[in-house]
Amino acid sequence: MDLLDGIAKKDEVLIMGILNVTPDSFSDGGRFLARDRAKNRALEMEENGADIIDIGGESTRPGAKKVELEVELERTIPVIEAVRKETNIPISIDTYKSKVAREALDAGADIVNDISALRFDPGLGELVGKRDVPIILMHMQGEPKTMQENPTYEDPVEDIKKFLTGRIEEAVKLGISRDKIIVDPGIGFGKDYEDNYEILRRLEEFDTLNAPLLLGTSRKSFIGDTLDSTPDERIEGTIASNVVGVLKGADVLRVHDVKENYRAIKVAVRCL
Repeated sequence: MDLLDGIAKKDEVLIMGILNVTPDSFSDGGRFLARDRAKNRALEMEENGADIIDIGGESTRPGAKKVELEVELERTIPVIEAVRKETNIPISIDTYKSKVAREALDAGADIVNDISALRFDPGLGELVGKRDVPIILMHMQGEPKTMQENPTYEDPVEDIKKFLTGRIEEAVKLGISRDKIIVDPGIGFGKDYEDNYEILRRLEEFDTLNAPLLLGTSRKSFIGDTLDSTPDERIEGTIASNVVGVLKGADVLRVHDVKENYRAIKVAVRCL
């Protein structure tokens, strides 16, 4: 996929716009459940600088409960079809379920974004390998329902690197091309306040994984705890964390506020 060529060569930073078609996501739950509203939001994000639209039908906020397969399909597939009819922008399906990923790819999605890094559904890796599409492998301690109960690490960066190294090896065994793998350290997924900042401070250490690096800090609680702010008031904090991320090697930024982050990062990359 040509989309990955630039980041593999460190020539550019990509903006991934978040489109949650859920009633309970921590920041924008319920805002884009209607298909036309979701489609229009995707087109707006593209106009504002998004390179990828990441569509998800199951909230993965701390404490979130699992969503039934058919519900996730009903939320995501019509939106993917509607967006694909209007634009050629790459679409990512945010799921760990092989059935959802299969139907999403059939509907026009291009990338699979798996928070479980191929641990929750054994069939997902085989599907991605056969379809020869990019996949994002994310680190998470536990699962969304329990991940923030008591996350502990000997060394968060080294532990996450070890985990991701193993998941990359497993992905390749399942037939996924090594150059189709993107890694995500999973900010906020089974990490405490200090863990998140430690990951950001040492982000360049993930370069040893030899894979494009996705950073997802957008509106997350560690920013809210720092600024004593609600999710809608965390744009400046998100931008600050993303600028640091880019300067330390991030290749893809997953964000809610595309326009503001795009404009900030456009300036930041001129400093590289």
